[in-house]
Amino acid sequence: MATSVVMSGSGLWTPSHSISNEELVQAYNAYAEQFNTDNSAAIERGEVSAKPFSSAEFIEKASGIRSRFAYVKEGILDINRMRPSIAPRLDTELSDQAEMAIYAAKKALEAANKTAADIDVVIVSCAYTQRSYPALAIEVQDALGIKGFGFDMLVACSAATFALHRAYEMIAAGTAKGVLVINPELTSPQVNYCDRDSHFIFGDVATAMVVEAAETANAEHVYEIMSTKAVTSYSNNIRSNFGYVSRANDTNPFAGDMLFHQEGRKVFKEVCPMAVEHISEHLQRHSLDSTHIKRWWLHQANINMNTLISRKLLGREPSIEEAPIVLDSYANTASAGSIIAFSLHHQDLVSGDIGLLCSFGAGYSIGSLLLKKR
Repeated sequence: MATSVVMSGSGLWTPSHSISNEELVQAYNAYAEQFNTDNSAAIERGEVSAKPFSSAEFIEKASGIRSRFAYVKEGILDINRMRPSIAPRLDTELSDQAEMAIYAAKKALEAANKTAADIDVVIVSCAYTQRSYPALAIEVQDALGIKGFGFDMLVACSAATFALHRAYEMIAAGTAKGVLVINPELTSPQVNYCDRDSHFIFGDVATAMVVEAAETANAEHVYEIMSTKAVTSYSNNIRSNFGYVSRANDTNPFAGDMLFHQEGRKVFKEVCPMAVEHISEHLQRHSLDSTHIKRWWLHQANINMNTLISRKLLGREPSIEEAPIVLDSYANTASAGSIIAFSLHHQDLVSGDIGLLCSFGAGYSIGSLLLKKR
């Protein structure tokens, strides 16, 4: 008999620091004005492009974002720095991302009514990790007192869903009894706060999920994973080139092309139909259509993208209850967006209700899970 696999607890940790569009724009525009003044002669000769100015209204219209959370706010709004000022830690101290991960993990364990003894696998999966090794997952595993093993995964904005896929497969195969999937998205160090078109996009957060067999679940809110679906298709339209090879390339490891950058219009045009096709095929696998779906927990990157995808799937404008939006206050949190939407908007569903959790992003990568409330 096949093992029924469930998600039994979700955890969401939100940093205490928030940055509004107005704060971000005030700092960026002051930086742009200073840059243009300092480089006026080169700009006039056509050797350097002037920095364009921004507005809070532009940001909200372009993205739906009004504010974002920051692990460390200090430094981001300083026009002489334009990046967070995160104090270095000793190798013997808990790393920043591990600390974020543990906050969310403890909330997920509590929601699932589980302890460290119930978990034997830890997956830390996110868009960026602050180091190559030792794996953050092993550090988190040690800090939580979990016996078993852990590993890190990087799949950009689909990191969370792809990690949940791996957890689902391990439980179904009987190679794990309980998997803790954690997404500590520390995105702010990779944001180019000097670039008008991308400085507003990302925010910091940490999410976590407990995955186990249905027979061991005893939480208040349990969701059966009916099935998973994933696809990747190579694209250069969303890219971050920062890495250790820059040292051998003799290039600036902090140049603009090393940080997050994208061809936004191309991403919108190409990813939206991919996501609609992916989700439709996933539903068809179960002889379902959009009318059977009570809740859509979609990737939170851009309000216009989410609205278009939802409209294509539903044939109408989605209600905020059907497809909740969290990016207005959290911004794009890389892989964590759909998990935040789930964490904040899943307790009201009743037994038998079906929802779809889906991410889409760099790669391109799309990952989805069809979920049923038990």
